[in-house]
Amino acid sequence: MKKLFGVIGDPIGHSMSPAMHNDLFDFYGIHAVYMPFHVSKDNLEAAVKGLKALGVSGFNVTIPHKTDIMAYLDQIDPLAEAIGAVNTVKNENGLLTGYNTDGPGFVKGLEAMDADLDSRSALIIGAGGASRAIYFSMAQAGIQRIDLYNRTAGKAEELVSTCPFKVQSKALDRESAEKSLKDYQLIIQTTSIGMSPDTEHLPLSAENISQGAIVSDIIYNPLQTKFLQEASKKGAQIQNGVSMFVFQGALAFEKWTGIFPDIERMRANVLRNLGG
Repeated sequence: MKKLFGVIGDPIGHSMSPAMHNDLFDFYGIHAVYMPFHVSKDNLEAAVKGLKALGVSGFNVTIPHKTDIMAYLDQIDPLAEAIGAVNTVKNENGLLTGYNTDGPGFVKGLEAMDADLDSRSALIIGAGGASRAIYFSMAQAGIQRIDLYNRTAGKAEELVSTCPFKVQSKALDRESAEKSLKDYQLIIQTTSIGMSPDTEHLPLSAENISQGAIVSDIIYNPLQTKFLQEASKKGAQIQNGVSMFVFQGALAFEKWTGIFPDIERMRANVLRNLGG
């Protein structure tokens, strides 16, 4: 009998995870299948109980369930607890353990660019769930300075005040953030600004980005946002959201199977699905 894995969310039809993970199961000769499950907020508790009763070996969690699902799990990894969101669940002998591979996946993507994280100062644009996962994971990884800019200053200040890891941080207003861009070796854009179909908008002016800085945008539709285009013109190294998506999936696959998979195979699969 095949092991069963899956992803739950609402909506779920757009998810590229089934194609990515089923390809990996075939590639590594693992007798398993990965399926999408449409689960509404009202049915979340029942769905988790059902997945557990069926003996599902593991599953991913996407919008809008990443926080609410924590109430229905048996154990939660400390980083996921601090972030306040779970995107990966592993079933071990009937116990469901929740993890967050989004932030660590982002960090893995930076390391793949040969980024020396210890010596870099970073600016994160945005203060939502993705920002929180990336911020806490980078702080845990040892980046010494991580500042935040968000249109609603209070959200950035709240995020800075709740980080459980030792890191120098401050919340910036837009003027200060744009003026200070030259001081950051790493700039991460975590908002939906620039996502298709509204592709002409910028979260900040890219005018002061330094040559050689790494600029990452977690959006992957389009593959190159206007912000990345402008950063590239300034001589920055750019990275789109495919990297984070692939590495978070790889870390989930590793938790379920013990195998850290072929990243380039995963990336090619995702790009095919995106039509890029």
